[in-house]
Amino acid sequence: MYQSIEQVVNDWNQEAALTLKVLEAMSDASLKQAVSETRHRTLGDIAWHVASAPVGIFGSAGLQIAGPDFKRPVPASAAELADAYRSMSVAVADAIKAQWTDARLADSLLLFGAMNMTYTGVVTLVVRHQIHHRGQMTILMRQADVVPPGVYGPNEEEGAAMRAARGQ
Repeated sequence: MYQSIEQVVNDWNQEAALTLKVLEAMSDASLKQAVSETRHRTLGDIAWHVASAPVGIFGSAGLQIAGPDFKRPVPASAAELADAYRSMSVAVADAIKAQWTDARLADSLLLFGAMNMTYTGVVTLVVRHQIHHRGQMTILMRQADVVPPGVYGPNEEEGAAMRAARGQ
């Protein structure tokens, strides 16, 4: 997929901006919204996972990144979660530019000592991982009565406002 560090960083930054948009729309109260009564993973848990997991995944591929420690307790503040994600995403882009080369993207590695893939594959994995959890977060936000922002297009409310502006 990626053939240059520039492509990696551009895609990373685009997806990071969309994830940050979702994180910034959360409220402190919404962080307690659980998946269900029997499955206790909360919006805050998932948001913390999104903010901290890239450090470990990319770290397994040898990329040195300063970022949040996933073992640390989940912050109680939506703003703190967004800030942690923001700083991690900048650190990822900076580390990729500084530590990897275009040629390295096609090289193979054993991620977590078990998954054979290329460095391009690692980036793709982390980007898709974020997209997956971003979708989960938007559902939990709705359950918590927080309107999530549109990501790849307008959300329901944004679409209705656009139709109303056109007189439809």
